[in-house]
Amino acid sequence: MTHRTIDEQVALLMQGTEYGDVALQAAMAAELRARLLQAQAEGRPLRVYAGFDPRTSDLHLGHTIPMRKMRQFQELGHQVTFVVGSFTSLIGDPSDHDRLRPRLTEDQVRANAATYAEQAFKILDRAATRIEYNHTWLGRLTLQQAIPLAAHFTLQQFLTRESFRKRWDRDDPIYLHETFYALVQAYDAYHLRADVQIGGTDQLFNIVTAGRKLMEALEVAPNIGIIMGILPGTDGVLKMSKSLGNHIPLATTAEDMYGKVMSVPDGAMPAFFRLVTRWEPAQVEARLADLAQGAVHPMEAKMDLAREIVAIYHGEEAVAPAEAEFRTIHQERRVPEDLPALSWKPGWTLLDAVVSSGAVTSRSEARRLIEQRGVKIDGQVWDSPSSALEGVGSSTLQIGRRLFYRFAAEPGPSAGTGE
Repeated sequence: MTHRTIDEQVALLMQGTEYGDVALQAAMAAELRARLLQAQAEGRPLRVYAGFDPRTSDLHLGHTIPMRKMRQFQELGHQVTFVVGSFTSLIGDPSDHDRLRPRLTEDQVRANAATYAEQAFKILDRAATRIEYNHTWLGRLTLQQAIPLAAHFTLQQFLTRESFRKRWDRDDPIYLHETFYALVQAYDAYHLRADVQIGGTDQLFNIVTAGRKLMEALEVAPNIGIIMGILPGTDGVLKMSKSLGNHIPLATTAEDMYGKVMSVPDGAMPAFFRLVTRWEPAQVEARLADLAQGAVHPMEAKMDLAREIVAIYHGEEAVAPAEAEFRTIHQERRVPEDLPALSWKPGWTLLDAVVSSGAVTSRSEARRLIEQRGVKIDGQVWDSPSSALEGVGSSTLQIGRRLFYRFAAEPGPSAGTGE
């Protein structure tokens, strides 16, 4: 166990939390303090878990927030369980969506889960992490067992949720199976006898309302909800999201990760400091104070942030090269000398080339990037996806602010896909 005082532990574990209600936040902090004291007296660790529905295999920095909090609990000596939503993914969490969420197949869940867990170990201590799949207990629940569980909730409770209320007001359908999600997630907490459950603000109802209510009804100590704030994307305003194109993927190069962090607006830095770094409360507050007093320039503070994030996911040795490339491209306004070659073929359009580069994950993302004037050839903006590539020679292709390629001087022999 750690030598930190209980108050220091509470301050660390509550860092970055948001409840939308000061009284609720104070209540959760008080319960956490009491549970830590109880566990200390009993000589046992807290049982802590977070659930992850593997709806995608492409994780970004926003997905890591609960994992970072789990790691803090691990470092304090507590028992952490990483729950793969192998059953809940088949329902589809409606919490942060105002329309029906597509259901995944079992094959999709299994494939995504393998990638998800492996990326999580960039943060979590592999040896100290239990991995559980919730189909192993939820899949055994019978209807006879589920009906009494459902009897603890009313339809009104679900219909007051913003995501459901918007659909009700629009006269959009709300399917009965969507109400099962909060119930089975609450049962996860009960089954694990969780002391603490970690999730984002979109999980407030599932964790604090449904989870605690069901655990109390089944006569076990209710879980303490550690509700984490939502990370803004590189636009500094909207929630980080792959679909919005404002995300920082984990499966990217150190250079791209560094550059994307540097593109985050200054106003979003406090959220990044608190949610996705290894910095402790006193360090975060000191950095914010230095910024507010002008003791540190925002650019230097952001470079510290970029160094920290690259070090977490690529190691300390990757930081200096990533920073050197950033300085070359953005501060010295020079194109890197050693560019990857990009072969192209007769009949190809600009869209084909951008997709072929691997810098985007879909043709629609490539099209959006081009139309938003995010692609250049030899420094000139090309904003038409259907532009022909004839005569590009060995020109430089720039995709976004940080990715550069050099076209092969001569096209390849076979025909391209065209538009």
